Amino acid sequence: MGTGPRAEAGAAHASFVFVLLTLATALGAAAVLFRDRPLLEHEVADRPIQRSEDRYVSSQTCQACHPDQYASWHASYHRTMTQVATRETARATFDNVTVSGVHGRPMRLDHRGDELWAEFDDPDSSLSPEQRARVERRVVMITGSHHQQVFWYATGKRRLLGQLPGAYLIGERQWIPRRSAVLHPPSDPPFSETGHWNSTCIACHATFGKPQFDTPFGSQPIDTQVVETTVAEFGIACEACHGPAADHVAANSNPLRRYLLHLTGRPDPTTVQPARLPAQLSSQVCGQCHGIWEFYDRAGERDANARGLPYRPGDELVATRFLAQPTVNRETPTMQALVADDAGFIRDAFWPDGMVRVSGREYNGLLESPCFRNVPRGSGGLSCFSCHTMHKADNDPRSLAEWADDQLGAGMDGNEACLQCHDRYRSNLPAHTKHAADSTGSSCYNCHMPYTAYGLLKTIRSHTISNPSVAESVDAGRPNACNLCHLDKTLDWTRDALDRWYGPPRVPLAPLNPLDVDDRSVAASLLWMIRGDAGQRAIAAQAMAWPPAQRASGTDWMAPHLATLLDDPYDAVRFIAARSLGTLPGFAGLQYDFVGTPAERRQAQLRTMSTWDRSRGPGVRGIPELLFNADGTVSVDSVLRLLKARNARRVRMRE
Repeated sequence: MGTGPRAEAGAAHASFVFVLLTLATALGAAAVLFRDRPLLEHEVADRPIQRSEDRYVSSQTCQACHPDQYASWHASYHRTMTQVATRETARATFDNVTVSGVHGRPMRLDHRGDELWAEFDDPDSSLSPEQRARVERRVVMITGSHHQQVFWYATGKRRLLGQLPGAYLIGERQWIPRRSAVLHPPSDPPFSETGHWNSTCIACHATFGKPQFDTPFGSQPIDTQVVETTVAEFGIACEACHGPAADHVAANSNPLRRYLLHLTGRPDPTTVQPARLPAQLSSQVCGQCHGIWEFYDRAGERDANARGLPYRPGDELVATRFLAQPTVNRETPTMQALVADDAGFIRDAFWPDGMVRVSGREYNGLLESPCFRNVPRGSGGLSCFSCHTMHKADNDPRSLAEWADDQLGAGMDGNEACLQCHDRYRSNLPAHTKHAADSTGSSCYNCHMPYTAYGLLKTIRSHTISNPSVAESVDAGRPNACNLCHLDKTLDWTRDALDRWYGPPRVPLAPLNPLDVDDRSVAASLLWMIRGDAGQRAIAAQAMAWPPAQRASGTDWMAPHLATLLDDPYDAVRFIAARSLGTLPGFAGLQYDFVGTPAERRQAQLRTMSTWDRSRGPGVRGIPELLFNADGTVSVDSVLRLLKARNARRVRMRE
């Protein structure tokens, strides 16, 4: 090999080329790595983002000093009220799924790597349904993880979210049209949910949200509004209940202070412990989300839009929000203005007597409970924390999953919840309940907190603790506790039993309206199911799947009456009726699509009746209260007569 200047130049050139190639390869690899790495939260531009500001520091900061509390919170459904959408956070499958029954053409779902994608008709188009364009959108956020999941997609307009037209039922492992997941009038036109997470859901599905619409939501076309939504944290996190924690973290960086507080047991003024607040204030911590409220005026909405809701744990909730309580403030100027602007504000959330009838609003129920209402302010008494606990106790033998289902304290799923205060009934419970001590008729909950609130395609217990009465059914239309268990009995039967056991009712419990002929001769459950409104039909249909009611009432008569609801005008009622029907002997394999065509639904009715007719025993013969003829066949004339009297009012539950 030669030497000299030319050879040295060639070697230098080769060395330079090698360096360039090496550098290019390294830069290329770095570019690939940069491109493939997940975006940092502040880099995300197509959805709301989490931002630690205004003295909020996030639950991750709390974990270091409070690992046990963090673990129980992390296992709760509060944490997962809103999540960033991934294959791991979605309980639903997106693998080449088609969802029919949505408005327009079917929705199609798929994965693209870890991303969730959907194709559907544009819900915000002003064109007629058959002319709407198909759009493809990436799903970026999810609300819910307990019973249902609702999915939100990036609209391409900064942080503004749209909602998929389908929802996923976790227990049933089933995609359904989103409109079918709520109890709304079937004649309602399709509605777009674009912007609703940013403007409304954010208040209770995230911690310290700032909607940040440039103009009030709904005041302008949604595609013209600029939306820069941020939250302190997705889901209901530590600081939603304990307040912003920056001062707490700073103060307790001093170990001597921490040990002094621990040894003395003194409360730490830099944070709020809701369970240590007076009953009224502690319950308001829950009521900030579990209540029906509105802003007092537009100025309050605009301030919350920009700076977040002003309430902090320990504050008086009514200082910054109007809490709807029809028994107290129905005639106030604020309520009158709200009803003038929205005629259904009271009607769609409360029974006529003012008791709340929708789920997720338990604080409104608590406000009406004598156990809460009649206790002097600032003293002890009933609060949310009398029964519920937000962190599983160390001595609680249940698993985290069992505890998380209702977040009840240990032993609070039974009579101890009431006997802890009403101890005088403990020694002789049957003398009070008129039922055997070990029967479901001696359950305090079943009599005083029956399943009369509705939401998420099911009923939940009323959180207004009340006494069962016939008056509430006759005057307010609300199913009473006795007839929700004794489904085969009439209102007249219930009135006689209550009068016999407890004496004639005092004025507050006496019906204003007399019992009619049907109230005296037809089982109350069937009156609610056949001639009741959609809300009553849903509650009665759900009750027929409740094991205590099935044991008390028998089940051999239920199928033909549930079959009448398989063609109900309301999707949600049909779904509940079919689910209840599936709990009856012989109907577990029922083939039925609740969003199928009317012809398909009627065929399912005929199959149900045929199955029941082949299997029915002699027990239902000649029971007119259950609308059966002497030969055991259904009294069609009676059913048709009640159907003609059905309450067809439009029902729109504000779940």
